[in-house]
Amino acid sequence: MTMRKIRNMEEFAEVSGISRPTVSKYFHDPDSVRDSTRKRIEAALAKYDYRPNMFAVNQNRKLTKNVGIVVPYLADPYFAEIARNIEERCIEAGFHPSLFSAHGKPELENAILDNLRALKPAGVLFAPLGRRNSDKKVIEDFCRDVPTILFDSNIEGVGAAFIGSDNASFVNQTVDYLHRSGDIPCFFEMRYPANPNAIRRRDAYIAAMDRLGMEPHVVAVEGTGWAFEEIGRQGALKLLESDALPTRTVLCSNDRLAIGFLSACYDRGIVVGFGPDCDLRVASMDDHPYSRFTCPPLTTAAHDYDAVARLTVETLLKLIESDGTLGERYERLISTRLILRASA
Repeated sequence: MTMRKIRNMEEFAEVSGISRPTVSKYFHDPDSVRDSTRKRIEAALAKYDYRPNMFAVNQNRKLTKNVGIVVPYLADPYFAEIARNIEERCIEAGFHPSLFSAHGKPELENAILDNLRALKPAGVLFAPLGRRNSDKKVIEDFCRDVPTILFDSNIEGVGAAFIGSDNASFVNQTVDYLHRSGDIPCFFEMRYPANPNAIRRRDAYIAAMDRLGMEPHVVAVEGTGWAFEEIGRQGALKLLESDALPTRTVLCSNDRLAIGFLSACYDRGIVVGFGPDCDLRVASMDDHPYSRFTCPPLTTAAHDYDAVARLTVETLLKLIESDGTLGERYERLISTRLILRASA
């Protein structure tokens, strides 16, 4: 018997030289594999003194077809798009996804997690409201009980892994481009943002401007909740009426705020675009599914929806197949890409 400690079925498959699906098949039903394969597995079991977590195996055997997907606000087009992408990938993998929205409410987020416990899913893909709005203790307890991968918004140390877009990549690409092509950008945001990624983007904007040796200009407008377009519109109207913009180039914290900003510009007769006959340039971040249809079409840094969804689902499947553990928790950030359109 070797002294090496085998922590999960994936490690056992690696050291035994037998594929992970075959090992899993053996533990579900030893008679389902060839005699020669069964003897190899049993010899490896004796050598490494490995015993699988049979509770996890039994749970997975009964529940592998159920996966929960939780987002903060499904009416937000970004979350609708990423959830659609994740849902399709779960279905393609043979799972039955159930989609839940917290509607921006911490108490509803907690209730969803309670309900998911009762459903006993094989795993959960969870985009939390964020460190400031979520109940961290509730989420920590849930993640200890249910294999969970966080996406979009990270809570450090919670869940088996975090997969999301690189917020610094959004900002660095847009700031560098806007600086090279015209006036330096001011940063248009909500003073009290609903999504914690907005705070990361503000910090990244300040760092980017410092790197360029330029003074950062953060313009924070009032408003709470998820009605970003209206908040952006009302905030922009006040700024435009008082001619309070510090620069003639505006980088919005997200595309939904930018849509509201463009609406205010239209109301005020201000021409947005790139050229000598234009009054302002407006750019943003996210590549909202409708940003190409605004007037003018919106320059924005885009999520790689496909990569985030693919890696999120692949990581969850790996977690389920590894008896609910990946070893050390890890984080993966996906780079974004700048899409140039007529607004800037």
